[in-house]
Amino acid sequence: MVGFEDAMRILENPTRREILRFLVKEPHYPLQLSEMLEVSQQAVMKHLKVLQDGGFVESEKIPSEKGGPPRKVYTVNQSFSLRLDLGPDLFRAEYRTMPRGGPIRLSAKLPEELEGMVSQLGTRRSIPLAEGMQVLSELDECLESIDERRDAVIALHQHVMSKVSPGLSEGLSGYEERQLAHALMTQPRRPLDLDVFAQSMRMRSNDAEEMMTTLRERLLRDLANNQGKFVAAGEGTPLPWWMVK
Repeated sequence: MVGFEDAMRILENPTRREILRFLVKEPHYPLQLSEMLEVSQQAVMKHLKVLQDGGFVESEKIPSEKGGPPRKVYTVNQSFSLRLDLGPDLFRAEYRTMPRGGPIRLSAKLPEELEGMVSQLGTRRSIPLAEGMQVLSELDECLESIDERRDAVIALHQHVMSKVSPGLSEGLSGYEERQLAHALMTQPRRPLDLDVFAQSMRMRSNDAEEMMTTLRERLLRDLANNQGKFVAAGEGTPLPWWMVK
């Protein structure tokens, strides 16, 4: 399975994207793709090799209907989503694989408004075209609503980042220290790999650890000040990872 960077590198080519648009509908022979795209079959084969090496497509030999040698047919074998959010104080790049399964298996992850659809579809093996178009229309409407809500959450995320960023210069005079603070804000729920951070900044791991200690102390002071000079919590209360020694 490829990651975000590899997927972007492979999909940056418009011909490969056009090939995938055809293959997601049904399997195609290279000659078919060549004729549809008005690209030489040799070029199509080169693009298919890149897609196959990246795990985007797979090939299968199909016996010829006219008694000739078997021919290769290509189909898409990967389901994923690429997300890139970019703006001032905002950069989020994600590669997300799609969950497998039918309506019943996916029901726990679907929005509540689709519960009736899950019951309607059940474990049916086939759906008439007219009914399928109606269901797909409802799903498209649901996706648009989810996208609107996600856009609003991302915009709020960006707003908070823009309010925090100006204060980073207070007590964090060095460029490396500010970059460490930005790295913490980028993934506040997961521990930061200081070795990877140090390597990206071309600095020693020990120096990065010292910077993290200083920044952790600042975070604790800020948290205590915002909560009334001290923080009290019951035993077993989950703490942010940066509060744990």
